[in-house]
Amino acid sequence: MRAILAIIGLAVIVILAMAWLGMINLNLRSGALPEVKVEGGKAPAVQADVGKVDMGYTNKTIQVPTVVMENKTIQVPRVEVEKARQPVEAN
Repeated sequence: MRAILAIIGLAVIVILAMAWLGMINLNLRSGALPEVKVEGGKAPAVQADVGKVDMGYTNKTIQVPTVVMENKTIQVPRVEVEKARQPVEAN
């Protein structure tokens, strides 16, 4: 599929390049679409039997994982920052 799209894209680029270089002269004439009259008509009748979908809740017992939280003392990284002293101004 990609190969077909690549070939079509390459063909369009080649045609545009040839037209730009003057190797192809495209003479476009004004045109018009044909007129179409729509008269009467009726959509076809369709009868269909469809299934029924019912939604609701029911109670079931299932296994659910639980998480227990407890406090422990551990070592964590610590960063201390000491600000630089301000220079003393001479009076």
